[in-house]
Amino acid sequence: MAQQSCQWGYDSDNGPEHWHKYYPIAKGDNQSPIEINSKEVHYEPSLLPWCVGYDPVGARTIVNNGRTCKVVFDDTFNRSVLRNGPLPGIYRLRQLHFHWGSSNDHGSEHIVDGVKYAGELHLVHWYSKYSNYAEALRNYDGVAILGIFLQVGKTPKPEMKRILEEINGIKTKGKEAPFSNFDPSILFPKSWDYWTYHGSLTEPPCDECVTWILLREPIIVSPDQMAKLRSLSINAETEPDHPLVDNWRPPQPRHFRMEVMLTKIMKCVLCIQSMHVSKFNVPGPDHFFPY
Repeated sequence: MAQQSCQWGYDSDNGPEHWHKYYPIAKGDNQSPIEINSKEVHYEPSLLPWCVGYDPVGARTIVNNGRTCKVVFDDTFNRSVLRNGPLPGIYRLRQLHFHWGSSNDHGSEHIVDGVKYAGELHLVHWYSKYSNYAEALRNYDGVAILGIFLQVGKTPKPEMKRILEEINGIKTKGKEAPFSNFDPSILFPKSWDYWTYHGSLTEPPCDECVTWILLREPIIVSPDQMAKLRSLSINAETEPDHPLVDNWRPPQPRHFRMEVMLTKIMKCVLCIQSMHVSKFNVPGPDHFFPY
């Protein structure tokens, strides 16, 4: 079973519909992603804006693991962190990765009002009160994932180039390259408005330990930028080329969960700078709360 469980992927024989065979929690009541329906929104006025403090020196490597393109960060101490918002403490940045489709009309994992985006960026953090990431996975509040949609448009975000220019060096599964001096907050959209709900990792082991902070505003990418991601291969260098595409999990049942909460934030906040207390701009009923 251990050997089989390591072979999970996104193909018909090892994709999301099979994961529960080796990771039973994948059939749990708090799985991610979900579809967000903005008409089923509850505003929670007690939540604060979220903020980050990322140290560019903490970036380590960029990797093609055969399932995604991933950037790994030093998480041995509170060097790059996410805090506030719905979070109870300080969360360390561990890695970021992407999900994308075989075409521009799908690829995101979360869906908003029936809309699928071309891709989705996940920044994975873990609660620093735990001794390590493995322990955090075993706890309800162990992980926080910041999710950002990728939308194809005419004014692409130039900062994406920093990651995509490294793609040629990691074309095939198992390839890894140094990746230093990178602050991932340059990828954020202008608005930090967010939805939040309690869910899971969207890939095995699918542990239900995640507080999701999902940004409402997507970042714009070009068709060429999406094509660059699709140029990666699911196979190793010695194997036939097979495009790495459609590495997304379909939306999961909400079960007893209300959807999520949306908070309007008027100004972005960086923890590493002098704190500016942002206030909420509450536009009305267009908000929701998960718990």
